[in-house]
Amino acid sequence: MEESINENDIKHYLKAHPDFFERHAHLLAELFLPSPHGKGTISLAERQQIAQRDKIRVLESRFTELILTAEENETTANKVHELTLGLLYAKDVPALHAHLVEFLSSQFQLPNTQLKLWANDSHAPDSLFIAAEDSLKNWAKDLSQPYCGTLPTMDIAGWFNETPASLAVIPMRYQDVTFGLMAIPSEQRSRFYAGMGTLFLNRIGELVSASLARYIV
Repeated sequence: MEESINENDIKHYLKAHPDFFERHAHLLAELFLPSPHGKGTISLAERQQIAQRDKIRVLESRFTELILTAEENETTANKVHELTLGLLYAKDVPALHAHLVEFLSSQFQLPNTQLKLWANDSHAPDSLFIAAEDSLKNWAKDLSQPYCGTLPTMDIAGWFNETPASLAVIPMRYQDVTFGLMAIPSEQRSRFYAGMGTLFLNRIGELVSASLARYIV
């Protein structure tokens, strides 16, 4: 009595004997399969060629995406470098603030950035130095990374004429001292959202904080 052969037996046999089609090359042209791109049938050899072309297209698409991402990151890195130079050249806090706001508006299309620093004995409250509530100070102190999303607290709402659709809030911190916040608003809800990557926001926050520390801390 002959033993029945199932699909798994055939699959395991072909895997165990990779030279099968070398020894029976004529089968590549004699076996026909349904075409993956329409009606009709094609030879096994043609089916392999189509599969390889499809794989190549997928790889080319992924490679293109990687190139575009690398170019975007390089462009952003160059902008951050320019921002850094302006922060270093700023002669005082107002000049630093003006450069920061103008740069984010012109280079990143993020107008109306708000920089708010905690007022102390040497800085009277004004548009830049504010007498912040303890609740806001504690919230800022607890930020381990930039906040991204909708308006997180009503203490920040008064900083804007209109409620932004989304915003990033970055703590101004030097070592273990938190001395203010930078709030970057956007009219687009998708611009800043929970869970987004914050690498460049972190770096901008560190650069601005370090530049301000010489005047604040």
